[in-house]
Amino acid sequence: MQAKQFYFLLILIALTTNVFAQSLPTRKISFDDDWKFAFGSANNPAKDFNYSIATIFSKSGYAPGTPADTHFNDSFWRALNLPHDWVVELPFANSPSDDVESHGYKPVGGLFPETSIGWYRKHFIVNANDSGHRFQIQFDGIFRDATIWVNGFFVGNNKSGYVGCAYDITDLINFHKENIITVRVDASQYEGWFYEGAGIYRHVWLNEYNNTHIATNGVFVFSDVNGKSATVNIQSTIENQNNNSSNNIIASYITDRDGNIIGKSTPQSILILNNDTKTITQKINITNPKLWSVDDPYLYRAVVLVKNQNNVIDSEKIRFGIRTINVTDSGLFVNGVYTKIHGMCNHQDAAGVGSAVPDYLQYYRVRLLKQMGVNAYRTSHNPATPELLDA
Repeated sequence: MQAKQFYFLLILIALTTNVFAQSLPTRKISFDDDWKFAFGSANNPAKDFNYSIATIFSKSGYAPGTPADTHFNDSFWRALNLPHDWVVELPFANSPSDDVESHGYKPVGGLFPETSIGWYRKHFIVNANDSGHRFQIQFDGIFRDATIWVNGFFVGNNKSGYVGCAYDITDLINFHKENIITVRVDASQYEGWFYEGAGIYRHVWLNEYNNTHIATNGVFVFSDVNGKSATVNIQSTIENQNNNSSNNIIASYITDRDGNIIGKSTPQSILILNNDTKTITQKINITNPKLWSVDDPYLYRAVVLVKNQNNVIDSEKIRFGIRTINVTDSGLFVNGVYTKIHGMCNHQDAAGVGSAVPDYLQYYRVRLLKQMGVNAYRTSHNPATPELLDA
């Protein structure tokens, strides 16, 4: 059957064997606190801090006189912490438009230009002792059409309100004075016919790591089960952003839930040319593995180490399950056992908080669904936040 061109995700509740790992650099620093926020305008540049065609098409992306300018005064803006959904805070709107009805009767979209553009700014300091490292700004989700600057330099634009983005900002960092990140969010257009919210509604991170490191989303774990043994395949992509080649050792091991090491790979030496990547797969055999199931979602841990001259310069630990999944004319079989799917279709927002759902609510929701007898989850109608996948 041909795949449909819409976003959805069906997940047996708990992580399964085939897991894409979220990259965990050497330091993953929460960037949620101490932001400034103000509304702009979708149809009046004068009310949008003079952001217009004259600044949009600046060759360097620099937007002088706008909030992207490092000299801009944001002292009168509202202070807040992320995640933030500005739509849930707005009053209800009485409008004949079906768009307003489907978006919770909130004044957002093309009919409401003065509450459909939001500007965010954050001031931050980076320790000069870290000047030899690389830095990446990571947004898990911004709704929507987000334009990002760091210290007045254009970094990137991300149209999707649901797919996160990350940018290397190493060359833009000031180590001896304050840094400023600016984000303009344009929610005047929709992606769905349901409540979507607006703003930086998922977490933001500043990732700091060595010039040679595990690439973003660079570890993939999958297993092959054969009788009473399993082979765990750990596929790692390493990136070298040094000016010269880098000779490193990659080692992997697996622990049980309690942290006991139950298997190791043979350390492997790899030479990576400058500004290049290399992917290797290491195999670890597990005897009598505890199989993941809906009723007993047991998760192991896979750890990848990148070493240079016996020093660990990057590492990543992810959870994974060992199990078999087969779909036949007779139905779904998990570990050879017929399993009836009892699924739910869920939007990402929650009452009172909109799309800026606190992490604990993700776990609360999944726990309630499990108690109801649910064993499958469909996200409607978009890629889910990482915390929901963890839950």
